[in-house]
Amino acid sequence: MSAREHILAKLYNSRDQAGWPVPMALEITPPQPSSAAEKCAQLKAMMAAVHTEIYELSSENWPGKVTELMHAKHLKNLLIAPQTATGRQLQDSWPSEGPVLKYYQQQERWKEELFFSVDAALTGCRSAVAETGSLVLWPTPAEPRLMSLVPPVHFVVLDSRNIYATLPEVMQAENWAAAMPTNALLISGPSKTADIQQTLAYGAHGPKELVLLIIA
Repeated sequence: MSAREHILAKLYNSRDQAGWPVPMALEITPPQPSSAAEKCAQLKAMMAAVHTEIYELSSENWPGKVTELMHAKHLKNLLIAPQTATGRQLQDSWPSEGPVLKYYQQQERWKEELFFSVDAALTGCRSAVAETGSLVLWPTPAEPRLMSLVPPVHFVVLDSRNIYATLPEVMQAENWAAAMPTNALLISGPSKTADIQQTLAYGAHGPKELVLLIIA
């Protein structure tokens, strides 16, 4: 018997002895939230833990909260997608002097402004996963991925009815297999990274602030 075979034989024999520990991941399955309130609470807890700013609002007053936060954060402008329901609602309720920038598809004409002059953007959100504290964004030509990646502050509007317990549940409920985009996004907080000394920095690869508006 070679040395390798001898070592493997000892491991196999030890495995069959009483008291061999079973991996914890095989023993314990975390309980999944069942009610809408439980799903919302878990999503908020998971996302707040990674520095997401969260507000629960009504379908009527959320635009006012955006206006309030824009002033509080000293943001000069806000990029919206006017062809989406979320963008239209904000545009209709925005004060006349409000600095709203509208996204249109001629990206090349204003790339420099997008990367260097836009303070914040607001997008909708297709759904959310309570288990991992993740938002599901479904980019379209009207509301592209750039809106959630480039501006330093990202406002996201989420309908609380679209919070699911797990990712497989989301995929089944929304039938992702039928028509999935090439770049669906799962966002679990503001952009962050760490150097070799484990010093955490926000905003290195995307928005440094994520503001979640949950609409009840």
